[in-house]
Amino acid sequence: MADLVRIDSVNPDLVAEAAGEEEIARFVAAWLKDAGLEVETEEIAPGRFNVVGIARGSGGGRSLLLNAHMDTVGVAGMETPFEPRSENGRLYGRGAYDMKASLAAIMLAGAEAVGAGLRGDVIVTAVCDEEVGSIGSEAVAGRYEADAAIVSEPTEERLAVAHRGFAWFEVETAGTAAHGSRPDLGEDAIVRMGHVLVGLEALDAALRERPAHRLLGWGSAHASLIEGGTELSTYPDHCLLRGERRTLPGETQADVEREARELLGDLRGDARVTFFREPFEVDEGEEIVSLVSRHAGRPEIIGVPYWADSALFAAAGIPTIVFGPKGEGAHAAVEWVDAASAQRCAEIYAAVAAGFCA
Repeated sequence: MADLVRIDSVNPDLVAEAAGEEEIARFVAAWLKDAGLEVETEEIAPGRFNVVGIARGSGGGRSLLLNAHMDTVGVAGMETPFEPRSENGRLYGRGAYDMKASLAAIMLAGAEAVGAGLRGDVIVTAVCDEEVGSIGSEAVAGRYEADAAIVSEPTEERLAVAHRGFAWFEVETAGTAAHGSRPDLGEDAIVRMGHVLVGLEALDAALRERPAHRLLGWGSAHASLIEGGTELSTYPDHCLLRGERRTLPGETQADVEREARELLGDLRGDARVTFFREPFEVDEGEEIVSLVSRHAGRPEIIGVPYWADSALFAAAGIPTIVFGPKGEGAHAAVEWVDAASAQRCAEIYAAVAAGFCA
């Protein structure tokens, strides 16, 4: 774990000029190769790498995919983010919790599967870009087939079977530019956006009045960024609102597009969804759910509020769960993982692989 934390792998789409995943991908690939896995490194985008290691089975068995991301968020406010520090059973450092301890755990589980006499493959996927667009797991889900998957995001050793999705949307109102002294000619696009904002507040309230999902509660909508105008004495001819909609299982991109258009109403302008990631829910009757539950000591079944790469694997038809170690401080200035918990997770992943792929 500590060796992984020492490597700067801040996502360059979050922080300009950041290191990205190239160095950590080289480390992971070398470690997995030394452990006996078949290893492939793939450049998904310039400077952005995935590593896939396969503990190849003898044939005829089911395959299990283990997933963790290599990238981290930035290090603002941290004094020594890449100098891992152990204290009272905790490992501190950027990415220790989110999610290099999990990455170490799936690497260890993959190594244990080598030579274990399994019939099926154990596929260890260390991916790029989860913190922004998840292009790494998107590529893996489109290329590799598996009979089940574990996304090892930290869950405090609880078993997550659902999470929200999200959509980014834009609403643009149109006005007419004119000198501030000519209200007879000007139409104020920013003022018109006020009607959209009122509608957005009403949409968020209406979402919270719907029946709650049993594990996830309610969907939500909020304004994120707004811009418009050119100078104080000019009527603005456009105003652009960027917002986010958090979705529940069963809610679709078409639903969000319709909501965005309804926010605009009869105003001149445009509304669109610019990015969409599906919500996730797995049937609790799937064998991967019961296997992880048994080997983890019957943990609490939960839904998590954040989005995870599990939705991509589920969309590819792979029964998937989310399960990972205890800790605190994801994206925060103080980040730590419980080292013993990470070790337990490695043991659980290995035990599940042995049972599922035998």
